[in-house]
Amino acid sequence: MSRHKSKRYAAVVEQAERDKQYKLEEAVAITKKCATAKFDETVELAFKLGVDPRQAEQMVRGTVMLPHGTGKQLRIAVFAKGEKEKEAEEAGADFVGSDDLVEKVQGGWCDFDVAISTPDMMRSVGKLGRILGPRGLMPNPKSGTVSFDLATTVTEFKKGKVEFRVDKNANIHVPVGKASFPEGQLVENASAVIESIVKSRPASAKGTYLRSVAMSSTMGPGLKLDRQALAEAFGR
Repeated sequence: MSRHKSKRYAAVVEQAERDKQYKLEEAVAITKKCATAKFDETVELAFKLGVDPRQAEQMVRGTVMLPHGTGKQLRIAVFAKGEKEKEAEEAGADFVGSDDLVEKVQGGWCDFDVAISTPDMMRSVGKLGRILGPRGLMPNPKSGTVSFDLATTVTEFKKGKVEFRVDKNANIHVPVGKASFPEGQLVENASAVIESIVKSRPASAKGTYLRSVAMSSTMGPGLKLDRQALAEAFGR
């Protein structure tokens, strides 16, 4: 790291108190100040949940519509055939195909951010599990990416629908916008994500559900959010 970058990062970190727990609005304001890179940094929430992902009934997974979008132009691939291909194209999908698209992905191509499939294509798409699974791109009914209603599904993801899924260590990372967004928009996007994850609490999860929640920009420090304030605002 260059001396210039070291000084910049040191100045950024000074704005964030390591052990303090911030109210959401405070965290957003400081995160924006800390985003001093030459590109528009992504703002992200990181959750540590009180669940055991090894238990199927404690898998936390779903989608949430960000009121103000992600600030990123998503590239969407749709596996469909017949009239559904045309529907996907008209809805704005970037890549559309059936077995030909499956073969392309089998060949190593994965130049997209979201994969959507019609139910009748899942037998073929299932062959791509080893490729798409590790990348978090495998279509799944629980994430809303397996559907015959391609017009709605593609449009929602283009407008800012994001997927969240707990990993094997009970963590979830979700983007909530760009550092260039106004503070109010980041607060509303973050609130939508927090509320959705809180509502996704498995019935079998015991004890504290939201173990920790932190906000950060791509190059900035993590800011811990006040769990008590979140519990009062979102009910858990």
